[in-house]
Amino acid sequence: MIKFAPVRRIASPLLILAAILITFQSCKKKRDETATFFFKKTHNKVYQDYSPHAFAVVFKKVFSQERSKLKHADFIADYYRKNHYKPEIVMDHLFNNDLLTVSDYCFKADEHGLDPSIFDGERLRELVYNFNNKSKTKSIDEIYHDIAEIEISAANSLINYSNALEYGVVNPKLIYQRYFLTTKRPDSLGMLHVFHINNMQSYLDSIQPKDPQYKALQKALSEKYEAPGRSGEESKRILLVNLERLRWKNKPAEDKYVIVNIPDFFLNVIDSGKSVLKMKVCVGQGRNMDNANNLAAYNDTCKVDNPNEHETPLLNSVINYVEVNPVWNIPQSIASKEILKEAADDRFYLANKGINVYKNGKLVGNPEEIDWTKVTKDNSPFEFKQQPGEDNSLGKIKFLFKNRSNVYLHDTPAKSAFLRKMRAVSHGCVRLGDPKALALNLFGPGERYDEIVKDMDDNNPDPSDMNLPKKVPVYITYVTCWADETGALQFRNDVYGQDIVLYEHLQKFLHPATRVNTYGTN
Repeated sequence: MIKFAPVRRIASPLLILAAILITFQSCKKKRDETATFFFKKTHNKVYQDYSPHAFAVVFKKVFSQERSKLKHADFIADYYRKNHYKPEIVMDHLFNNDLLTVSDYCFKADEHGLDPSIFDGERLRELVYNFNNKSKTKSIDEIYHDIAEIEISAANSLINYSNALEYGVVNPKLIYQRYFLTTKRPDSLGMLHVFHINNMQSYLDSIQPKDPQYKALQKALSEKYEAPGRSGEESKRILLVNLERLRWKNKPAEDKYVIVNIPDFFLNVIDSGKSVLKMKVCVGQGRNMDNANNLAAYNDTCKVDNPNEHETPLLNSVINYVEVNPVWNIPQSIASKEILKEAADDRFYLANKGINVYKNGKLVGNPEEIDWTKVTKDNSPFEFKQQPGEDNSLGKIKFLFKNRSNVYLHDTPAKSAFLRKMRAVSHGCVRLGDPKALALNLFGPGERYDEIVKDMDDNNPDPSDMNLPKKVPVYITYVTCWADETGALQFRNDVYGQDIVLYEHLQKFLHPATRVNTYGTN
């Protein structure tokens, strides 16, 4: 069979020319759409020469000049690169005065205790006014430059203002060493929203904090509220740091949860927005328990978080089960500092406290025969476990939840501590003033709760675990000012010094009227 080579068809010059014309007309049409838009808005014939390509060149040049002033420069640059440098914000919001509305809201940032200048609303307003006054300009290059400046400024102001109100201006994970609360921070998906706003007024209203707690603190700030026993300046600073805390996205979303507020020394069970159980708690020891440093006067060593080793961490988790009559696996840090000393002073201390001693995983039969005066934290091969009983430091029950700090809620035999006003006395766990009440709330009345009570009251207890019928979220937080159920503001001392740390990091974002020198530097 004879095979013929395939015939190669050569496009005619007319076809090539037609393709070129179609491409050209397509590009021209795109240019005309943008040019027509601006011409209709301005009635300036210069816009008929508008070229998306030429604008992109100018935009990139202006962006390079402004880049160092932009907080999210990489994100903004990436967005416009992917969207062919189309000035979407200008086209959607310049000619209906929306950008002046953005500027107005930025100016009102002082209502949140924030400095309006950090959102560059004044510059945005100036750029818009200048642009409107140049509506009859003859230079298309000048138009490109002005539109690019407004577009970049508007994107920057919208992103920064939105992020501040919806997420706060300080990232708590970056300033606190023991902060393990799940906290959502601004991301690219959220920031993309500013480029697709339909109704600017509605959007800006929607991002204003609506929490009644926030509103109460905002009102107190505007009225220059002075808390009893505190100066006006200290009161103001406490309001500022707690407004910032309320802006953080770390709040419970569940209908029912357990929450411990460290400075308040109280636990609440919240169900459907209301407290259904409240009890005193003891929390971990802090570095500022005597309130020697406060937001009115503190020294330089307080500016950076340097927590006491026993401070209770801030966290959220889920209570899975309880251990009734628990065994206390004594941490090495406590064993080396306290148990070894007590054993050295009294060789029968361990037996009297029901503490078993282990060496290489094996039970030591007669620990009182060991010369504990020669055992130090550096050479100790021993581990200690306190057995269930009246003297067990965990009391008769503990409520467990996963967390990296190995803390939990538990009973305690040291009931006198609940009579104190300042209850930062533990090694880090949270001691409960009424553990049976918490068990009743979490388990509900019935056989399982009755069994818990029976085991807790048993004179010869054995450890036992019991799963909750429904897992319950737990939050350990730190709030030093809030409005109670009557609307009255409650203030608490900064037992861990966390207000001071936050205030220091908040300084550069505060309204000038509230930004003042700190103690030791003024």
